Amino acid sequence: MKLDDPITVLKGVGPSLSQKLAILGIETVGDLIRHFPRRYNDFSHIIKIKDIKPGPVTILCKVVKITARYARRGLHITDVIVEDGTGELRVVWFNQPYREAHLKAGGKFYMSGTFDLQRDRYILQNPAVEQVSNFSKNTARIVPIYPETKGLKSNQIRQLIFLLLPYIKELPETLPASVVKSNQLLSYSEAMTQIHFPESDTLLARAKERLGFEELFELLLASQLNKQDRASNPSWAIEYRQNAADTFINQLSFTLTDAQRLAAWEILQDISKNQPMNRLLQGDVGAGKTVVAALAAFMAHSNNLQAAFMAPTEVLAAQHADTLQRLLNETGVEVGLLVGSVKKKPREELLKRLRSGDIDIVVGTHALIQNGVDFAKLGLIVVDEQHRFGVDQRKVLLAKGSNMPHILSMTATPIPRSLMLTVYGELDVSIIKTPPANRKPVITKIIQPTNRAKAYQMIEDELAKGHQAYIICPLVSESDVLGFTSVEEEYAKLTKEKIFKDRQIGKLHGKLSSQEKDDVMSQFKVARFDILVATTVVEVGVDVPNATIMLIEGADRFGLAQLHQLRGRVGRSDAQSYCVLIPSSVKASSKRLQELANSNDGFYLAERDLELRGPGELYGYRQHGTIDLRIARMTDTRFLYLVQQAVEKFLATKPDLLQYPQLRQRVEYLRRLTVLN
Repeated sequence: MKLDDPITVLKGVGPSLSQKLAILGIETVGDLIRHFPRRYNDFSHIIKIKDIKPGPVTILCKVVKITARYARRGLHITDVIVEDGTGELRVVWFNQPYREAHLKAGGKFYMSGTFDLQRDRYILQNPAVEQVSNFSKNTARIVPIYPETKGLKSNQIRQLIFLLLPYIKELPETLPASVVKSNQLLSYSEAMTQIHFPESDTLLARAKERLGFEELFELLLASQLNKQDRASNPSWAIEYRQNAADTFINQLSFTLTDAQRLAAWEILQDISKNQPMNRLLQGDVGAGKTVVAALAAFMAHSNNLQAAFMAPTEVLAAQHADTLQRLLNETGVEVGLLVGSVKKKPREELLKRLRSGDIDIVVGTHALIQNGVDFAKLGLIVVDEQHRFGVDQRKVLLAKGSNMPHILSMTATPIPRSLMLTVYGELDVSIIKTPPANRKPVITKIIQPTNRAKAYQMIEDELAKGHQAYIICPLVSESDVLGFTSVEEEYAKLTKEKIFKDRQIGKLHGKLSSQEKDDVMSQFKVARFDILVATTVVEVGVDVPNATIMLIEGADRFGLAQLHQLRGRVGRSDAQSYCVLIPSSVKASSKRLQELANSNDGFYLAERDLELRGPGELYGYRQHGTIDLRIARMTDTRFLYLVQQAVEKFLATKPDLLQYPQLRQRVEYLRRLTVLN
């Protein structure tokens, strides 16, 4: 048997079961082995019947009497009396008629379940049962509980993995022997055995430690190898020129914050070297990242080099181009916009000017990396919301320079320190935490769905001042998910019932074409719409300073980091702004939403979201295949540091990864898929 064998090689796995397993992402033997339990029931402590107390219990008993019958409405009851020499106990199963044949009078069994009150009597109800043998998989042990899907229960998955135990115990080592030994780790086969069928709490903890260590070791190793490769490529040195910095800063209509100045200095120092910069500029929503990037681009211009800004949508690209032209208005810098909607002669003319060097800064979407787009001398690339682009697309853009361009990635999603150590380990990081002086914190309120009229009145009050509003919905169209509002439903309700009289309402969601989305946003920016009903398509980068209130329907559907990003679409001027959170039900109004209402600190909220939801859900990485940490906890910075040291020690030996085929395969995969490769 091999790890990449189809799951159907296992006994009992036919077409129907394999389809259900595929829903859980299990298509091969390896997938099944790596389908780790989500939690465990500890039934390892066997107690005497005389000592039994309410709660989870495991007993070793002999069956005394079995009674099976049908009650009203076809309910089948299997009623059993068991004893263990210290007392007798009643055990009941509902709608499990096969128990009668399985439980022979006089037979000895382990039974694990919950001892609880049932109609004024304590009974053991619907326990798991196993005949006494040398190895128990469902009782008398720490029992793994697996992620399930419709028609496929945890005990079925447990049985399949049980069949694989002999194979699991022979799995070859996946880490270098020196790493395993120096870090006192369990072997790979032992860790995989104990993660599925732990013999004790101690061995389960050690299994998690070993497998979590390996996940982080692979990720950090991939990250460091990428960093080494980049450092080996020459880049254009963009010399720091004081007169250029003064020219740029003096023509601004505002004063840079201290945080912006520090970030700018770190970037300008990096790009002055002939080693390519790979820096992440992160700042909370509205912190002023673009002006810092513009200063770096202007410094490239002063060194006769070009800069490219890449954004994920045409709306954001056009927004960046407008901002850069405004920031550089008096400097003589030529800014070009290259997006899909630029056609024929205007496009040909722009490309010609780009090749000749007449365009100093070009802003675009994926159109920047198409064939025929060439630069005279590309020195700097600024990528906005970098995790929205594929790795191959970034590589093509990087290859457009005769030397490796410096790269500055910008993100408005605050990144927890622990995540920086792993995913962003190959970057240097600059942080802008202080917002511009004229910005007021957004006031966030939680309003129950039964009091929606109050939220609508808040919107009307802002519209009366000449401002605009967003209404965010979790779904595009009507769904059978009870209680969750869709864009189409909300738009229809607002227009049909005329809740906002004489107000213009637009709608925006991901199912519209790119052109349709751009048209809607353009109209909202020039105030053709008073209210925009939208999905999270407005989450990143959309800048409409006149929008001062946002209502988020089904707010409990979103993570804290995403809610904070959405909230960042308002509060982009000196006017007081508001964010109204309406949970899907009164019960759904959680402490999590209260955290958002109490804090405008995106870094704090991102840390909390990482603890609650994990990195995949926080940043959407899993859907792109970039991070798949099933065991490791990003919040354990002490453990992260230990793994980081182990990677550095391993790299110091100048290892040949060909000696470790499985590690090499995994690391090469991660090197290609790491978000900022």
